[in-house]
Amino acid sequence: MVYDVAAVRAHFPSLREGAAHFDGPGGAQVPDVVADAVRETLTSAISNRGGVTASERRAEEVVQTARRTMAEFLNAGSIVFGRSMTQLTYDFARTLSKNWRPGDEVVVTRMDHDANIRPWVQAAEAARATVRWASFDRTTGELPVESVTKLLSDRTRVVAITAASNLLGTRPDVAEIARAAHEMAAFVYVDGVHYTPHVPVDVEALDADFFVCSPYKFLGPHLGVLAAAPELLETLRPDKLLPSSNAVPERFELGTLPYELLAGTTAAVEFMRSLDGLEEYELGLREKLETGLRDLGVRIYSKASSRTPTVLFSVDGLEPAEVYRRLGAEGVNAPAGHFYALECSRWLGLGDKGAVRAGIGPYTDESDVDRLLAAVARLR
Repeated sequence: MVYDVAAVRAHFPSLREGAAHFDGPGGAQVPDVVADAVRETLTSAISNRGGVTASERRAEEVVQTARRTMAEFLNAGSIVFGRSMTQLTYDFARTLSKNWRPGDEVVVTRMDHDANIRPWVQAAEAARATVRWASFDRTTGELPVESVTKLLSDRTRVVAITAASNLLGTRPDVAEIARAAHEMAAFVYVDGVHYTPHVPVDVEALDADFFVCSPYKFLGPHLGVLAAAPELLETLRPDKLLPSSNAVPERFELGTLPYELLAGTTAAVEFMRSLDGLEEYELGLREKLETGLRDLGVRIYSKASSRTPTVLFSVDGLEPAEVYRRLGAEGVNAPAGHFYALECSRWLGLGDKGAVRAGIGPYTDESDVDRLLAAVARLR
């Protein structure tokens, strides 16, 4: 089946402004069906969740539909909603670390977004636990399994790892790392924010204890999602208000849920499900982009054998911010920076300035890629 990108693009009103959007890794453009779902929920009669009035039942249905839809989308058990992936990770780091003792260990990687590093580092500091760092290969952009597994011990409590680097696109072998971590009775906390927009997700196959993602990266509204087995969530006791529910997953959700954003998330998942052939299509465009950049003599840092359609590059003689500015002036949105993958950027030798990141999404077409390549050529 041929991927019909023109039909997909017709659902994105924002594209009418004319920009070529390669900024999806920081937040995707939103299709009309998602905006419609948000608007319809906001303008309908809706109340706090309950079962007495029609407006209460509508709120309950919005929440339960979003939970069920996300669980099916991720092939996961229970779904917890939060303001963002960062907020959820801080909450769960605080909850899990309640049982840590001095000498316990957590493993983080230099490839991860800081949202899957700093909450664990800070929780470890508070518990006087030890942080162990897994490094990736600067040349290949690979995070070998053994770079993580060699750090494991019977004192390891959590392994925090990305399913796909938001800076390089690298996709580590999470399932193999998780298998080794579970042999040490450690939890595996997987950042799937950059993975979920591009790859069919199967949390059970990844063997992740916790999997987090952000709907606004896969065409939805700003929100955070955590997936975990309900049996595991039952064992955890987060800080919460006394009158708030102690049921799972509600015990982990602080305050009233944003019903309109949950409705938008459901719509985003349904739209993503309709995109047959997306992964193959995006990788084809990535190959075209990388070939073109190499022909222009551009330095490419994204080199791992398994990775998302995300390309990190720099132009010799030009600061990344200057490349970003000049591309933007031509209507090509390819931002520059470390994108909160600060440890990754520093490990690559790019410091805090980072490089230029071009992310391909469901609405990217060949003309977008051609525009980016032509704009880069004019920088030389």
